[in-house]
Amino acid sequence: MKLVAKRLDVVEPSPTLAITAKANQLKASGLDVVGFGAGEPDFDTPTHIKEAAKKAMEQGKTKYTPVSGTVSLKDAIIKKFESENGLKYEKNQIIVGTGGKQVLYNFFMATLNPGDEVIIPAPYWVSYADIVRLAEGTPVIVPTDISSGFKITADQLEKAITPKTKVFIFNSPSNPTGAAYTRSDVEALVKVLEPKDILTVSDDIYEKIIYDGLEFVNPAMISDKMKEKTFVINGVSKAYSMTGWRIGYGAGNAEIVKNMDTMQGQSTSNASSISQAAAEAALTGDQTPVAEMLKAFDKRRKLIVGLLREIPGVECRMPEGAFYAFPYITGVYELPGFKRLLAEKKETSLSKLFCDVLLDKYNVAAVPGIAFGDDKAIRLSYALGDKDIEKGVARIKQMVEDLQK
Repeated sequence: MKLVAKRLDVVEPSPTLAITAKANQLKASGLDVVGFGAGEPDFDTPTHIKEAAKKAMEQGKTKYTPVSGTVSLKDAIIKKFESENGLKYEKNQIIVGTGGKQVLYNFFMATLNPGDEVIIPAPYWVSYADIVRLAEGTPVIVPTDISSGFKITADQLEKAITPKTKVFIFNSPSNPTGAAYTRSDVEALVKVLEPKDILTVSDDIYEKIIYDGLEFVNPAMISDKMKEKTFVINGVSKAYSMTGWRIGYGAGNAEIVKNMDTMQGQSTSNASSISQAAAEAALTGDQTPVAEMLKAFDKRRKLIVGLLREIPGVECRMPEGAFYAFPYITGVYELPGFKRLLAEKKETSLSKLFCDVLLDKYNVAAVPGIAFGDDKAIRLSYALGDKDIEKGVARIKQMVEDLQK
């Protein structure tokens, strides 16, 4: 008798969580590890948000809530969408979940049938493809690269669509590349999508972490017709440094939301009542901390990209959003020392081999690009202090110098 369900044969544990856990274990053992792996801000949750959580507990708001979220949090989400994105939704079009990941998971479980295809531009967030597989869908990976700014083109999208296509995943700003689509970029994609009978998922979790005055735009914001076919997912984790509070939310077709509510009702039920109160305060309260964090991230992105560009064999574009650098290290793969490692370790993924050695010998945690569908790169989160960024990149540079021998 096979104890484990067959559906798990097609998925892997999250590599970002695994690398972060290993880095934390090494730190706990006394090693000076620089962790570029974690996809979370290093800032504390703003004080007024924590105070709202305390107040909720003191007022006894510690019971079950409606599965899809409290009325007051839904009102705050509706107001956010209307005031910031020009999108109008009703309460029956809103759902709150235990993080954006659960909202995304429930969306695919509620919409996909076996064999339905989901177009995913690569590099992609590590969980997209596996969530689609768990929902018995078929990921259709469309590669992009550094030369295109890591953005899918309208022509690529058109060619990827088949009679089996059910969903297109749009993520801007992007994890892992930091790439952000301009309005004209999005309009070009919408011209392809609008006439088609295809749903679009817009993952907007990094919406507020965008640089140089770039306008945030998602497909739903382009036209009313596109809005009807777009399911928007967002949350408070990244913008408000609330990763551990686990609150995400989604908006879109009421029938889809109703069935997502059923899915959630039979799994986790409602998200934490206290976390919902905190999320409400995040969306409706003082936004100054968001601007302050963005200013710090902007400084850090310029620092890390500048340092990475000084390393021979490394090519790194300046991200337009999020808090990740995604440097290409193909030049490093050609070094004599790396070729010796490859022959010795017999590792099939070049980026994984690089990251394994980087952590084991140089005490730096990074995520291999293969986890995001691009083996030419590694992902470095710059959600950490300037000194750690400088120290970590210096160790990467030392590794590259050692591999030249």
